Amino acid sequence: MPQEAMFFNEVDALRSHPSHFQAMHRWLETNSHFKLMTLNQQALSAFHRKGVTFTVYSDAKNTERVIPFDIIPRIITQQDWEILESGCTQRIKALNAFIHDIYHQQNIIAAGIIPAEQILVNDCFEPWMVDIDLPQPIYTHVSGIDLVRNEDGQFYVLEDNLRTPSGISYLLESRQISEHLLPELFEEFDIAPVHHYPSMLLQSLIECSGKPNPKWWS
Repeated sequence: MPQEAMFFNEVDALRSHPSHFQAMHRWLETNSHFKLMTLNQQALSAFHRKGVTFTVYSDAKNTERVIPFDIIPRIITQQDWEILESGCTQRIKALNAFIHDIYHQQNIIAAGIIPAEQILVNDCFEPWMVDIDLPQPIYTHVSGIDLVRNEDGQFYVLEDNLRTPSGISYLLESRQISEHLLPELFEEFDIAPVHHYPSMLLQSLIECSGKPNPKWWS
């Protein structure tokens, strides 16, 4: 018999934080299943209307799909978030150090940790970047670290996306739609903001350029 898949129960996580669980439980109790389904459909309709879609290019038909969305939010406590933030920060620093190394000393190849053919003939390797020093040694300005939560409740990295991932746009749109459809939850919970992300990204790019007012055509 195939082994039964095990999943982390988000409800159990909430129970370990009574204040969070009770507030969410009250909200769920005051909304019928039909109401939740209606809210979810309204969210998906809003995504489609605003063009918040993606295409699965591995699909023979290149079907355009609406981004998956669940009206019931997943709560990540401040304590858990601080751990995730620290881990992702450490990982992104390591990834940038790896990219800097393969375009400079290539110590990771010389040490036999990664075979040269996995890097030097990779389609993403850019030979013209070898020995080019950047104003700041930052190669991945937007890093998509895909996280999953195993049955043991711990977060694990599924994969790293460093190709300027588009997922952040879905985050911003999801938050905007959630605030519109679920205003009572934003009044009940102290939810960390995300609206300042574009300005943070702009500031990061400016600092990495080494110029006070960088322009594409300069």
